[in-house]
Amino acid sequence: MSLAPTVNALTIDVEDYFQVSAFAPFIARSEWPQRECRVERNVERILAMLERRGTKATFFTLGWIAERYPQLVRQIVAQGHELASHGYGHERASDLSEAAFFADIERAKKLLEDVGGVAVQGYRAPSFSIGGGNLWAFDSLARAGYRYSSSIYPIHHDHYGMPEAPRFAHRARAGVLEIPISTLRWGGRNFPSSGGGYFRLLPYALSRWMLRQVNRRDGQPAIFYFHPWEIDAEQPRVAGIDARTRFRHYVNIDRMPGRLEQLLGDFAWGRMDHIFLRQALH
Repeated sequence: MSLAPTVNALTIDVEDYFQVSAFAPFIARSEWPQRECRVERNVERILAMLERRGTKATFFTLGWIAERYPQLVRQIVAQGHELASHGYGHERASDLSEAAFFADIERAKKLLEDVGGVAVQGYRAPSFSIGGGNLWAFDSLARAGYRYSSSIYPIHHDHYGMPEAPRFAHRARAGVLEIPISTLRWGGRNFPSSGGGYFRLLPYALSRWMLRQVNRRDGQPAIFYFHPWEIDAEQPRVAGIDARTRFRHYVNIDRMPGRLEQLLGDFAWGRMDHIFLRQALH
């Protein structure tokens, strides 16, 4: 008798294209309300894709988005997905004081719970911005009532990363469960294997192989992430950005919907809370 496949966590960071951290030097926060917002139609496309597959996911949602599109938040909840927090205004945790960070995550949690009508247990820091220099963030998360975080990426990267961190779910400070983004351990280094620009850049077969290594060799569920703007080839192009930022943001966006369809068919997927909280925190 064959074993049931490992259920992996599918996660979506609900933010719009103009809120990406790499665009911060080019788009002032004060410009956000004037920008064309496309998150609603993109999340609805994702919800339809998941509905066709019978797949549930976790939506780490910005409070800024929930405030403007409350019906979208309620739609996420109504279709059986987990509503989780991405903070309020997409400010990197590493750029905030402890007091400002707590105010941001508390505001986001209350807003999401009021709009969605469900308890919000999970948090993901914008740009995976919890690391060795701000582990106090877990104390703030516990104080605000969060039960888990998915905010550490144990790799080397020019914008984020904590390569020395544990690769799999572990209790962080104050008892909050940290569930890092999945990596492939190879040659003594951790390599990104679970979403974002890497998934758009690398051949799909390689991404699939890396995720299978996490399941089969490590015996662990993988945590995959992407953003609604990554399926939107028609999004407005941001002017004046440097070549590296342009490449990272736009590479293979037109191929992303097809790759996601393949991914949903090749693996079993579920919500973060169902996979991790039931066994770890009760």
